[in-house]
Amino acid sequence: MPFELPALPYAQNALEPHISANTFSFHHGKHHNTYVVNLNKMIDGTPLASKSLEEIILDSAGDASKAGIFNNAAQVWNHTFFWHSMKPGGGGKPTGKIAKMIDESFGSYEKFAEEFKAAGAGQFGSGWAWLVEDGGKLAVMKTPNAELPMTKGKKALLTCDVWEHAYYLDYQNRRPDFLAAFLDHLVNWDFAEKNLAA
Repeated sequence: MPFELPALPYAQNALEPHISANTFSFHHGKHHNTYVVNLNKMIDGTPLASKSLEEIILDSAGDASKAGIFNNAAQVWNHTFFWHSMKPGGGGKPTGKIAKMIDESFGSYEKFAEEFKAAGAGQFGSGWAWLVEDGGKLAVMKTPNAELPMTKGKKALLTCDVWEHAYYLDYQNRRPDFLAAFLDHLVNWDFAEKNLAA
């Protein structure tokens, strides 16, 4: 069964003014869709065609002969996860278990935010900033290109896409401003809390 482009969990203009409908039309409608189309072409007629996205990612990770498959599969997963990491009216400090774990793991929400923004701004070239759960503690990590926490045995709780196409139409070269907007106005802590409990 070929993979399909997952629908956005909100309207294209729902995160304005922080992310424009124009950005979503390219980022979701073109970039994300291209990864889906490419992945389907690459696995068509192979044993991978019957596997889940996660199985394909783990099967192809670290195998140079399957680098194209890994890159497209991981980018399909990463982008779907990114859309859910945001919500209209999101942002600000979390509550509940995740808030407690952030305080325990980072010392304070402010320290976490500082570390998360530094990871995203400091990722050279394309990549992702993540909040992950690792051995009962929370940590921030950054990954280049299509890399993602699952290949490192860590559980992703939320992510921010720092590829240029994620923010350039709205923020130009101001990646730190995009990361600040993500945390202050967009981040979906309910999604992160649900991932923590899963």
